[in-house]
Amino acid sequence: MIQKYKSFRALAPVKYALAAIVLVAAGAAQAQALVMASTTSTEQSGLFAHLLPAFKAATGVDVKVVAVGTGQAIDMGRRGDVDVLFVHDQAAEEKLVQEGFATQRLPVMYNDFVLVGPAADPAAVRGKDIVAAFKKLAAAGGNFVSRGDRSGTHAAELRYWKASGLEAPKFASYRECGCGMGPALNIAASTGGYVLTDRGTWLNFKNRADLVILVEGDKQLFNQYGVLPVNPAKHPHVNTTGAAKFVGWVTSAAGQAVIAGYKIGGEPLFFPNAKN
Repeated sequence: MIQKYKSFRALAPVKYALAAIVLVAAGAAQAQALVMASTTSTEQSGLFAHLLPAFKAATGVDVKVVAVGTGQAIDMGRRGDVDVLFVHDQAAEEKLVQEGFATQRLPVMYNDFVLVGPAADPAAVRGKDIVAAFKKLAAAGGNFVSRGDRSGTHAAELRYWKASGLEAPKFASYRECGCGMGPALNIAASTGGYVLTDRGTWLNFKNRADLVILVEGDKQLFNQYGVLPVNPAKHPHVNTTGAAKFVGWVTSAAGQAVIAGYKIGGEPLFFPNAKN
């Protein structure tokens, strides 16, 4: 019995050393994870479920996605809460680079916004002119659901209202939900409302009720997405290696092909346009 005890004591340092190695390896794997802030549209469209496994297979890097409005995502990048941004408000993205909080902004892909609403179209907005449609919505007091969350979609909506002569919509049936694209679509579907959405989320949205696309094809509805690594000069703790791998891969021919391959019912949700 004493001999067995001695043998255990002799083996213990080896066991502890092995345990330490396992812990160090686990820590290294955890440290390798990339934290990305992105929009609810990229998440709720299903793109990341298609894209990120391919990135992991190519690089071995895990990605943790924080899906919020673009404005919130950019704030997270400015604070150094994430390593990389994948968003769609070009003016705000370029400002972040100018301020030094991101090292660069690269185009990745695009799709477009569409205005959806009840098939009966009580505000008579159907057509290809988004500004004319917004003017009709305001004049008719149409039931409009705004995301109201500083997202890229919300920023685009406000641009269209401004172009229509309304700096801030005031009609009684204009409502801000302060929510993501999916919940905004659900509210519109349940109330017979109009809502501006990115096409990707719309194609992946199942609870449409009688909502249909009413306005599309206007060049003003173009929706560009960009990728931005957070600047380590501002936030030394960020995972620059992981961010560089993601930026390099998603803008490469391989990453662009994966984006192009994401379709629903044979229809692509995003169109790659990185300058590689």
